[in-house]
Amino acid sequence: MVLIDEVVAKIDDWKGKKISIHPLSGGLTNTNFKVEVDGAPYFVRVPGASTELLAIDRDNEHHNTKAASDAGVGPKVLYHLPEYCVMVLEFLPGKTMSKDSLNEPGMPTRMAQAIKKLNAGPRFFSDFNMFRLTEYYLQICSDRQICTPEGYLDRMTTVAQIEKAMSVNPLPTVPCNNDLLAENYIDDGKQLWLIDYEYSGNNDPCFELGNTCQEMQFNDEQVSEVCAAYFGTATPGKIARMKLNMIMSDVGWGLWAAIQAKISTIDFDFWGWAEERWGRAVQKMDSAEFPVWLKDVQK
Repeated sequence: MVLIDEVVAKIDDWKGKKISIHPLSGGLTNTNFKVEVDGAPYFVRVPGASTELLAIDRDNEHHNTKAASDAGVGPKVLYHLPEYCVMVLEFLPGKTMSKDSLNEPGMPTRMAQAIKKLNAGPRFFSDFNMFRLTEYYLQICSDRQICTPEGYLDRMTTVAQIEKAMSVNPLPTVPCNNDLLAENYIDDGKQLWLIDYEYSGNNDPCFELGNTCQEMQFNDEQVSEVCAAYFGTATPGKIARMKLNMIMSDVGWGLWAAIQAKISTIDFDFWGWAEERWGRAVQKMDSAEFPVWLKDVQK
């Protein structure tokens, strides 16, 4: 286990300076710290246990964090300690967002604008595909006898249906964060910053949009607002693409949570979260709208 004191001691520029270390709450994979060096704040993230099982590529993360900074939407990388898989980042002043704050009027549009800025930036190091990641996570569960939510394997034929429908008219891939939880938005009063590029990669922009809408539990009106703010108009085809990716968000990240329930040392009810996400995915697959989305996304 990497210790924050060990990391701090490795940075030559900080030697002989007054250092204070403050743990930050909120990380579900890693432990986060605000480190003050002669009063100047820095953000340091220390990887959690066995995170390689979650398909996190630290070289990919480092490259993409720099690319997001170049796009003007992510923090600057100030130091990189590859031997510890640690980056020291610019500490962004602003409010860490919550589900409630991002559900306020006007926020779906601001979120879409920030995402569009990232998506228009430099290409990322590698690609991200939730269908392939789901297969990888299923293999991890099988190899390590990790429980999956009830009925999970029975629904893989439906997942295949979703992939087939979305592949008829694919969108060009763009640089995506792919994990825009509420806490991965920071509002400085002027713009929303996007942080945490562990799962970043070039992807269908509708996964980025659908995933974040699912994390915020947006209603149909808010989903349409995000779609219109991003694409200029909310067409049935784009809405369907976002809705199907909302399902895939819960399918994939629900498995992630099941794995975390087995390997993580962080105090969080990961299994409860896995079951909650899977329940939402099943509800959408069984809805009357589901066949309509499959049809609309192919037009």
